[in-house]
Amino acid sequence: MLYQLPTEPHGTYIGSLEMTSLQLWPLLLLLLPVLLVNFSSQLDNNKIPPSLCTGQPGIPGTPGVHGSAGQPGRDGRDGRDSVPGEKGEKGGRGETGESGFRGLTGDQGNPGDKGDRGQSGECAVAPKSAFSAKLSEGRTMPVAAEDAVRFDKVTLNEQGDFNAETGRFTCKVPGVYYFAVHATVYRASLQFDLMKNGLTMASYFQFYGNWPKPASLSGGSLLHLIPGDQVWVQMALGEYSGFYSSSKTDSTFTGFLVYSDWKNSAVFAKGEVV
Repeated sequence: MLYQLPTEPHGTYIGSLEMTSLQLWPLLLLLLPVLLVNFSSQLDNNKIPPSLCTGQPGIPGTPGVHGSAGQPGRDGRDGRDSVPGEKGEKGGRGETGESGFRGLTGDQGNPGDKGDRGQSGECAVAPKSAFSAKLSEGRTMPVAAEDAVRFDKVTLNEQGDFNAETGRFTCKVPGVYYFAVHATVYRASLQFDLMKNGLTMASYFQFYGNWPKPASLSGGSLLHLIPGDQVWVQMALGEYSGFYSSSKTDSTFTGFLVYSDWKNSAVFAKGEVV
C-alpha cells in the first residue's frame, strides 16, 4: 500500500528528509495495526522471546491417553544356528508306492567266469546198434574148432560195433539184442555155436547128404549185453564146416538192439520206442 505524503499549501511534496515529527504521526498511526497483528501472531505460536516471559512455571499437565497399536514391523534378521536336537524315533513303514515306468535297457555286461563242468547228460536220441555181414564168395572156411567165423563182407555197420577182421560184435549200449545166423550148407555137414564172452549161448546143426543142391541152416537168439560184451559165431567141430557162399546164395550173421537198459531214464520215460 502506498501512502501519499501531505503537501504544502502551494501544492508541492515535502521530501522524507525534510519531514518534522508532527508530520510522522499520521504515518505511525497507519503502521500500528500492522505491528499489532504481527505481535499477536507471535503470541499465538508461543514464540515470545524468553526475555518477555517473567511468570512462574505452570503446573505439569496430566499424562496423555495411550495411543493405538502401531503397524507390524519388518521381519528381523535370521538368528544364529542352534545346537542339533536329539535323533527322533524311527517312523512306521510307509505304504507301497505305485510301480514306476520301465527303465531303459542297460548296457551289455562283461562275460562272466566260466562255470564248472556239469554232470554228463542223458542221451537225447534213442540209442541204436545194428549190423549185418556175410561170407565172401569162395572164402576158405576155418577148419579148427573154436575158431570164429569171419563174416568179412559188411552190408550194414553204421555204429561200428562189428569187426569184420575178427568176426566179433562188441556191445556199447546195454540192453537186449537179437542175433541171427543164416548158413548155406554145401559139401559137408555144418555145426556152429553162438558165443558170448567165450560161453555157448546156442548151437545149430545141419546134416548134408551129398545132395546136388545146397541145404540151409538158420538160427537166432536174444541176448542181454552190457558194454564190453562180445558175441560171435564159432565152429563147433572141425569136420562139420559146411559154410558156403556164392553169387546165388549167402551165409550171413546179423544182430541188432531190441531195447536198451536206458529206457527208464528221463529221456525215454514217456513211452518212446527205442
